Amino acid sequence: MLRCAFLTALALFALAGPAAAQMQRNFPANALRGEMIVRQPPEIVLNGVPARLAPGARIRGQDNLLKMSGALVGQRLVVDYTRDISGLVLDVWILTPAEQARQPWPTTEAQAKAWTFDPLAQTWSRR
Repeated sequence: MLRCAFLTALALFALAGPAAAQMQRNFPANALRGEMIVRQPPEIVLNGVPARLAPGARIRGQDNLLKMSGALVGQRLVVDYTRDISGLVLDVWILTPAEQARQPWPTTEAQAKAWTFDPLAQTWSRR
């Protein structure tokens, strides 16, 4: 009986892997693209400029699971991110190669204001 339960759980786990790998993440319209390096949390470098993670900032890995900033120290990561009202980095998504290939994507707030975002297709177009 225990063996059957174990094998069933193992089979469900094996089937869940490919489904999770094909998941499409939806990013908000205010998400900007950038390159992030975590220095000494909460200190980061974002697009070559020193920045800071907000208290309660969430960093999601390519698998969409939460990552601790301390585990990412020194890594150069292509990310989409949002800022809170005080300018601190609030949400970060470490991008998969497929997500990185979605071009164009704004890197500044001025670009985001000038371009048009399609939330269903998750694409930007220049006006």
